[in-house]
Amino acid sequence: MQPFRPVIIPRAEHPISRRLLSPNAVKVLYRLRDNGFTAYLVGGGVRDLLLGREPKDFDIVTDATPGQIKRLFRNCRLIGRRFRLAHLHFHDEIIEVATFRSAAQDGPAETEEPALPGEPEPGTRTRPPRLLKSEDGMVLRDNIFGTPAEDAVRRDFTVNALCYDIADFSIIDYVGGMEDLKRGVVRTIGDPEIRFTEDPVRMIRAVRFAAMLGFLVEDTTWRTILELSPIISKAAPPRLYEEILKLFLLGAGEKTYQLLRQSGLFTPLFPHFNDWLSRETDGFPHTWVSQALDRIDSRIQEGEKVSPQLLFALTFGQYLQEKADGFRETGAPPQQAVNMAVAEFMGELAPTVLVPNRVGMLIRDILAGQHRLQKIPGRHPETFAGRAGFSDALDYLRFSCDVSGKQGKTLAWWEKFAEEPGLLQSEARPAEPARRHKRRRRRRGKGPTGESG
Repeated sequence: MQPFRPVIIPRAEHPISRRLLSPNAVKVLYRLRDNGFTAYLVGGGVRDLLLGREPKDFDIVTDATPGQIKRLFRNCRLIGRRFRLAHLHFHDEIIEVATFRSAAQDGPAETEEPALPGEPEPGTRTRPPRLLKSEDGMVLRDNIFGTPAEDAVRRDFTVNALCYDIADFSIIDYVGGMEDLKRGVVRTIGDPEIRFTEDPVRMIRAVRFAAMLGFLVEDTTWRTILELSPIISKAAPPRLYEEILKLFLLGAGEKTYQLLRQSGLFTPLFPHFNDWLSRETDGFPHTWVSQALDRIDSRIQEGEKVSPQLLFALTFGQYLQEKADGFRETGAPPQQAVNMAVAEFMGELAPTVLVPNRVGMLIRDILAGQHRLQKIPGRHPETFAGRAGFSDALDYLRFSCDVSGKQGKTLAWWEKFAEEPGLLQSEARPAEPARRHKRRRRRRGKGPTGESG
């Protein structure tokens, strides 16, 4: 796709002010500009500011190479092989800085660390920027540097390609993003079939933006997702895990879940779970997932944080409970049944969504904690309540109680115990009768011959 003639929106015609930007992002933009580089704020930060939303992060794009950025900022770490980026670490945030990319097949080699103005020339070792694709067109490496216009064209969606120029505070639009932003449309830049083949994760991102922003996916883009949804399984499983967290922890998880199922993306992501969802249990459709995601959305919208383990435990809880019940029917004790259910679930997900083992262990602890919560007070309730995962286990019980209408007394006891542990312990345990101290009988002494005197 060739870029449109750039549309420049002057400061007087858009709402973005430097006061709305992260102070660290402003410092980075000015330092790059003051050292002779072009530097723009780009992507979701610009999009969200134009929509009156609070940005989650501030990304910067520049014509400075990764080597030049690293030598300009002492707090810089270069990351990534597929896509070389600079992360600038500040006390309370990370500012991501990328070099303008080109979608051209070949690019000139660059000196790995070109000199900045006024500095002596470093060594001449070079590293050629490269664009590397697999046989089916998936991008494996994307490090050919280009111009601002070329960089805009190779981004994913038009609404994510708007640039804020710190030099004159204008908005630069190379691909018609402002028009799509006004219309509330998520549209790929260029041919969606090519863009989704290059990076299948873009299909998930289209769904996420539509759910998060309340936008519609443009017709051609949507039809292509329906057609290509099976290839999402080609993306790296660790990367898909991170994308799943973004999908469901942004406050629009339930809407995202519905769009994933409508688009066909849910089936290749969670094949076993999807098969289970298609079946009814005891004649009732599975509504647990939607209710769980509604609960998570409400908490996030109220400013609370939801841990990854609680997200997975709540979302897949009914499925895992049925698995555990099945293992118990074969003779496994409760704790072992939960362990086996979570292990089987992790194995099912691993080919597509690789959940870290530490998160899997915490999911197991939440479910195993439900058995312990049934014992009031049980042995050492204060020790159990002091464990790191107790609040997540209690949240799970709270949700389960709301869905089933059962265990209300159990939940009330533990909620009160969490507030006043000493009081409830004394109420729950009957007072022990005072012990009577027996007088120790003095043994009669023995004489020198060993006989009693």
